[in-house]
Amino acid sequence: MDDLDRKINEAFPGYAVRKDLVKRVRGNAAVPSYVLEFLLGQNCATDDEAEIETGVERVKDILAKHYVQRAEAGAVRSDIKQSGYKRVIDKVSVELNLKRDAYEAAFENLGIARVLVSSDVVKANRRLLVSGVWCIADLTYSANEAKDESPFLLQALKPIQMAGFDIDEHVQARAAFTMDEWTDVIVRTVGLEPAQLGRREKFYLLTRLVNYCERNYNYVELGPKGTGKSHVFSEFSPHGILISGGEVTPAKLFVNNSTGKIGLVGYWDAVAFDEFAGKNKRPKPDVVDIMKNYMANKSFSRGIEQVTAEASMAFIGNTSHDVGYLIQNADLFDDLPALYHDPAFIDRIHAYVPGWEMSIIRGDMFSNGFGLIVDYLAEALRALRALDYSGLYERWFSVSESISTRDRDGVNKTFSGLAKILFPSKDMDKEQARELLEIAMEMRERVKDQLYRIDGTFERVEFSYTDKATGEVRAVRTLEEAEYPSTYHVRDLVDAGSVSAEAAQAPLRVDGAAPRDASGDQAGDAAARHGGEPAAELFEGFKAYRENQRGASFEALFGPYLEGARCVLIVDPYVRAFHQCRNVMEFVEVVLRHRGDAIPKVEVHLVTCPDERGVQKQVGYLQQVADAVAPVGIEFTWELDATGTLHARHVYVDDRWDIQLDRGLDIWQKFDGGNAFSLEALMPERRRVKQFEITYRRLA
Repeated sequence: MDDLDRKINEAFPGYAVRKDLVKRVRGNAAVPSYVLEFLLGQNCATDDEAEIETGVERVKDILAKHYVQRAEAGAVRSDIKQSGYKRVIDKVSVELNLKRDAYEAAFENLGIARVLVSSDVVKANRRLLVSGVWCIADLTYSANEAKDESPFLLQALKPIQMAGFDIDEHVQARAAFTMDEWTDVIVRTVGLEPAQLGRREKFYLLTRLVNYCERNYNYVELGPKGTGKSHVFSEFSPHGILISGGEVTPAKLFVNNSTGKIGLVGYWDAVAFDEFAGKNKRPKPDVVDIMKNYMANKSFSRGIEQVTAEASMAFIGNTSHDVGYLIQNADLFDDLPALYHDPAFIDRIHAYVPGWEMSIIRGDMFSNGFGLIVDYLAEALRALRALDYSGLYERWFSVSESISTRDRDGVNKTFSGLAKILFPSKDMDKEQARELLEIAMEMRERVKDQLYRIDGTFERVEFSYTDKATGEVRAVRTLEEAEYPSTYHVRDLVDAGSVSAEAAQAPLRVDGAAPRDASGDQAGDAAARHGGEPAAELFEGFKAYRENQRGASFEALFGPYLEGARCVLIVDPYVRAFHQCRNVMEFVEVVLRHRGDAIPKVEVHLVTCPDERGVQKQVGYLQQVADAVAPVGIEFTWELDATGTLHARHVYVDDRWDIQLDRGLDIWQKFDGGNAFSLEALMPERRRVKQFEITYRRLA
C-alpha cells in the first residue's frame, strides 16, 4: 500500500476497494463494474490482505450461487419450482399492465416476465420502469391456473446500489486530500492508474463525470478507438445509460405519445450515445429536432404537452482522420452524421473533449491500488447535482463580455461540474479556480471555433478572462491552435476569399510566441530538424510547450545546437527510472547524429542524483548507455550527486550554449515504448509532451 491507499482507507472506511479485485471476481458474470464493486465493498472494504482474500472468495461464491447465466436459465427456473425459493442476481425491468392495473417485472437473464411487483417497490426505484436495473431478488413459486399470471412471486427486491448517502460526511472526508490527491482518487475510482495519465488527461476524464453531477449538460467526445470513452456510461454508475449504436426513437428517448410514458431522459441522469459518429448513419429527423429543443431549453414537446427533464446528454464516437487532417481539410465535427453536422445542434454542445489527447488504454494503465467503490462516487455526484458552483470563480475572475450567453453557459456548466467533483466544500483557491476556468473555456472554445468554420454567420469570439486583482487579461487557446496555427484560422478565411492563398502561407504569431511556419513549428524548428544551421542563426530565447502538444523531439529541440559539439554536459537530478535513462540514450543519439566527421570523439557527461529506491538499477541503465555508444565515438560518463542541492536542469554545449529545461529530459507523456509497431516509440515527434519550458542562452 502507498500513502494514497492508506489515506483512502482512513477517510472512507467501508467505501474503499482494491481495483484489481473486480477482474478477479468477474469470471463469466456479465455484470457491470458497479455491481461487482458493490459486493466487494460489502465484503472486502479493508486493507487486511487475509480479510480481502476471504471477501473475494465470498463474493465469488455469491456470484456462483445467485448470478443467472442465460444458458442456465431453464435450470434455475426449475430449481425455483422444485425448492420453492431462490435468490437471484439479474437485471430487472418493470412495466405497468393497464388491463390488470398492476406492475409486472421481467427478469432479463432468467427469462421470466409478468411477475407482480408492489407499487411501493416501483415508487422507491422508478428507474425499474426504463431499461432495467441490476437487483438482488428473492423469488418463490406458486402454481396457478390463470393464463395471464406468472407462477413466480417476488418476495423481496433490492437494487444493487447504496441505500443512502450523507453528503456532509463526503465533504468532510474529502478535506483530508489535496486537489492533486483527490484527482488521483477519482481516477483510481474509475479504474485507471493516475501515474499513467497526464494532467490534461485527468481533467478530461473528470469531464466525462460532469454528466452525472450537472443537470442538462451536453458534451461530445470524438477521438481514436480504444480510449475508454464509453466506460463511465456502461460500467460506472447505475444512474447512467449507454445507447449502443447511437440511434434511438423519439418514443424511447423522450415520450411515447400512445401511452404518455416518458422516455430515457426522464429516468436517467446521463444518457450517452455510443458510436455517435459516422457519416453513413441516417438518424431520424424528428429525433434530431426534438433533441435540439431539449438541449437548449431542457424541455420538449410531444403531443399537446410541454415536458421538462434533467438528463445530461453525452455524444461519443470515433474519428476517421487525425486532428491535423481535420483542421487542414474539414472541421472537428466532420465525422458526425449529416443531420447532426448542423450549427444549431453543435451550438448546444457545452464542451468538446478532444479524444485524440487521451491515451489508448493499455494493460498497465489499470489500477491495482485502492479507490472508492464506484457506487459511492456515483451517489456523491448525484447528491451534488442540484447545486450550482458556477459562480465560484467570479470572486477572482470575470469572463470577457464578448462571449455570448450560450458560450458563457457552456463554460459555467463545465466549471461547475469540475468544481463539484474536486471541491464539494467549495474551498478552492485562486489558482485552482483559474485552472478549472481555463480548461472549461478551452472545451467550449473548441466548439465555437468549429462553428465559425462551418457557418459563415458565426463571428470569431475571443475567449478571455480578466484577473480582477491585477486587471490582467488572459486569452485562452485550444491546443490545436497552438499546434496548427497556420491552418487553424486561415483556411476558412481563404475559402471565404478574405485573404489570398499566398498571405495564408505567411508565418503567424500566436500569443506573443516566435513566428511559426506552415507546419506549425516555431521559426527555425523545421530547419533545425535537418541540422547544419549556422550558430549565428540559431534561436535564442524562451519557448513554452503545452501539455499534450506534439512535435517536441530531441532532434527539434537540441539538434542544431549540438552541431560540431565536442563536450556536452547534462545536469538533471531526475535521471533514475528506466524511461529517464532511455531519454538520455535518445539524447545521445542526437549528439551522434550531429557529430562532425572531423571530430573523433564527443564527451557527454551526466550529473544526476542517486535513486534511493534502487541505485544499482540506475547505474546499470547508465552503464548500458555508455557501452552502447562507446564504439561510435561517444564517451558517456556520469556522476551521482548525493548532496541534495542539485535542482536546476541544464544542457551545456561546449562553451557556446546553456539550454535550460524546467523538466530536464523527462518531457514526454507515458507511451507504449515496448511496442515495436508504435509510432510514438519510433517517432519522438509523434509523442505528446508534458507541459514544459525551454530557454536557449548563448554563452559565447
